[in-house]
Amino acid sequence: MKNNIGFDGFIQIAIVVKDIRKAAESWAKLFNIPVPEIRDNPPAHNPDLTYRGQPAYYGLKVANIQVGNFVIELHEPDEHDSTFREFLDKHGNGVHHLGFQVGDKRDAIIGELEEMGYAMRTVGYYPGSSWTIVDSEDDLGVNLNIKPRA
Repeated sequence: MKNNIGFDGFIQIAIVVKDIRKAAESWAKLFNIPVPEIRDNPPAHNPDLTYRGQPAYYGLKVANIQVGNFVIELHEPDEHDSTFREFLDKHGNGVHHLGFQVGDKRDAIIGELEEMGYAMRTVGYYPGSSWTIVDSEDDLGVNLNIKPRA
């Protein structure tokens, strides 16, 4: 790639689970840390969120475990169509994506990945940044999350 994804931008491992409470407790026990807070994000119509090119409407429970310079994110999707539900239905529990912070190279990297055949699966915008899940699991065994900043 002309616009490389640097290892220094590795910020996240996201794991999709069927039971976030159980997973959060298990990770906490493994690391001997408090059980992380579980945020319940109910489905909402959000013009800044798409799934496979269409407006997305889904709920997601999320728990974050800070590990050094990166975070382990646990995701439990609801029944609505989403990248997380798609992954869980296809694979069961597992690593959904690796996240990379790439700064102002985000659009160039996304463009190159699309040229390589990796479609944007989900795009979300929030104040100050965005996230793009790139559909790379068939070739790489995992999807990529490309972010300008964390």
